[in-house]
Amino acid sequence: MFKRRTPRSTFAQIGRSLWPRGGWLRAVRYVVYRIRRLPDPAYKISRGIAAGVFASFTPLFGFHFFVAAGLAWIMGGNILAALLATFTGNPITFPIIAGVSVQLGSWILDRPEPMPLNEVFNAFSHVSVELWHNLHATFTSAPVIWSNMADFFAMVFLPYLVGGIFPGVVAGIVAYCVSRPVIAAYQRARITRLKARFEKRHDLRVPREKKI
Repeated sequence: MFKRRTPRSTFAQIGRSLWPRGGWLRAVRYVVYRIRRLPDPAYKISRGIAAGVFASFTPLFGFHFFVAAGLAWIMGGNILAALLATFTGNPITFPIIAGVSVQLGSWILDRPEPMPLNEVFNAFSHVSVELWHNLHATFTSAPVIWSNMADFFAMVFLPYLVGGIFPGVVAGIVAYCVSRPVIAAYQRARITRLKARFEKRHDLRVPREKKI
């Protein structure tokens, strides 16, 4: 019932993930609008935002929602805000996040030569294909292959994981410090508008009741 009449091609689906309908600016405005309309206090929403931003700096692609939700729950933050804040990680920011994290992680772990950024994304692609093959192999007679996993874990995943902690924490703290006063100010202004609207309706209703 809810499927498209003409299904998108694979190329179109990839293009939509890189450039959402209406552009990234519209997508950012939508996320900001949804966050501002959340009913929780500003500090809980900001904690959720911090959790979501931090989760975007981890190499756990496909699990950012779960990481963000778990962190928000531990921190006492708004889980929906955390899920929306994972939007921080997108095709535009991921190259920067991955490059900084792998470089920093390789330096912390004393790796001799950090992997170039283009090879990092190739490694993720190769491991994804390998994991999919092994998942399929569990239900068939195909052999299980782990040729890329060891090098991927040592040269990409571990440096990315270690190197993403510090910039992720910094980005989360900045997101919290920036978003909390902005959200609090918006909520106060919204309450003021709602009170003024209610009082205006009340003032209009009173004269009518007197006439009756």
